[in-house]
Amino acid sequence: MAEKYSLKDDLFNEGTVGYLAGLFQAVDPSFPAQTFRDQVLARFPELELKQRIDHIATVLETFLPSDFLQAAERIRDALPMPLDPTLQDDDFGRFIFAPLGEYVVNNGLENHRNVSLDLLEALTQRFSMEFAIRPFLNRWPDEVLERMSDWVTHDHYHVRRLVSEGCRPKLPWGMKIGLKAEQPLPFLHQLHSDPTRFVTRSVANHLNDISKSDPDTVVNTLKTWQGLNQQNAKELDWMTRHALRGLVKKGHAGALEFLGYRSDPDVSVVYLKSDRDSLPIGDSFTFEARLKAGANEALMVDYVVDFVKANGSTAPKVFKLKQVKMKAGEELTLTKKHLFKKGATTFTHYPGEQRLSLQVNGIVLAGFYFTLT
Repeated sequence: MAEKYSLKDDLFNEGTVGYLAGLFQAVDPSFPAQTFRDQVLARFPELELKQRIDHIATVLETFLPSDFLQAAERIRDALPMPLDPTLQDDDFGRFIFAPLGEYVVNNGLENHRNVSLDLLEALTQRFSMEFAIRPFLNRWPDEVLERMSDWVTHDHYHVRRLVSEGCRPKLPWGMKIGLKAEQPLPFLHQLHSDPTRFVTRSVANHLNDISKSDPDTVVNTLKTWQGLNQQNAKELDWMTRHALRGLVKKGHAGALEFLGYRSDPDVSVVYLKSDRDSLPIGDSFTFEARLKAGANEALMVDYVVDFVKANGSTAPKVFKLKQVKMKAGEELTLTKKHLFKKGATTFTHYPGEQRLSLQVNGIVLAGFYFTLT
C-alpha cells in the first residue's frame, strides 16, 4: 500500500531545512548549519505544518544576531535570486521561506517597522508574505497602507500581489485585520488592470471576500472597471465571474443581472422529481428536471438542498447544475446524481426530511421533499 502523502513533510523536511541552513552558511561560514538542522528537525514528528513554520522561526532566533538590524541584513544577504519577474502565474516560490516572515513579525514588529517592511518586500519576491504582513497592518495600519501605495506599482508582480492578498478581509488561515473593507479599494482599482493573472486572481478573490458583507460595492466596482476599459476584456470577464462566484451561488439579483441573467426569467419547471423518496445516508439518488422557456433567456440553473442540521433545523446549500441559453418555446431536460456522503470530514448529514429545490437565476421555482435515514 502506498504511503499517504503528507504536505507538511513535503514542504518542511531535512532537505528544505538543510537548504535554508546552507543559504545562511554561504554568507556566514561560522553559521552552524548542522546544529541548526538538528534542532529544527528534532521536533518535526510532533508538529503540524503551521507549527513547523513557527518552530523554525523560533529556532532561528538563537542562530542569528540578537540585534534585529544585523539579523535583517544577514537574512537579506542569504536570500537567493527573486522569482522570475517575467512570469504570469503559478510561481509560488519555496515554502521554506515562510518562517523568515514569522521571524520578522516576532522580532521587528514593534521597534523596527520600516526595516521589517523593507525585508518583507524582499522576502515576498521569494515566497508570499501575505500572512506576515497582517500583524503589521494591525499594528501600523496607516504606515503600512502608505507603503502599499508604493508597492502597487512595484516592478515585481509578487510585491504587487502582496498588496491585494495581504489586505483581503477573509484571507484563508490569515489573521483577522482591522481595516475597513473600503480602505484597500483604491489599491484594487490600480491593480485590476495588472498584466499578470497571479495579481488579478488575488484582486478577484479580494472582491469575493468583500461581497460577503457588501455585495453592492463589489458589483458597482466591477461596473466601473468595465467602463474604464483598462483591462483586457477577456481577463476582466474572468475576474468578474471569479469575483462574483459567491454572490452567484447565493442568487444575488444584482450580480446575476450584471452577468446577463435576468432576475425574472420567462421560464417554467414542467417536471422535477427524484428516483427515490427515501434513502440512507451514504447512498445517492438521481433527480430529473425539465424546463421550458417562454422567451429567449440566459439561465443559471442551480439546485439547493435544505439539509437537516444536528439541532433539527435546516440550512440551505447551493450546488451548480447548468449555465445555458434557451430559445423561446425550447425545453431542456437535466439530470443529476447526488451522493449523500457518509463520514465526510467537511460536512455531516443528519437523518430527517430534507428538501431539494431548483433555482434559476437566483429564484427558486420548484422543489420536492425527501427523507434521509
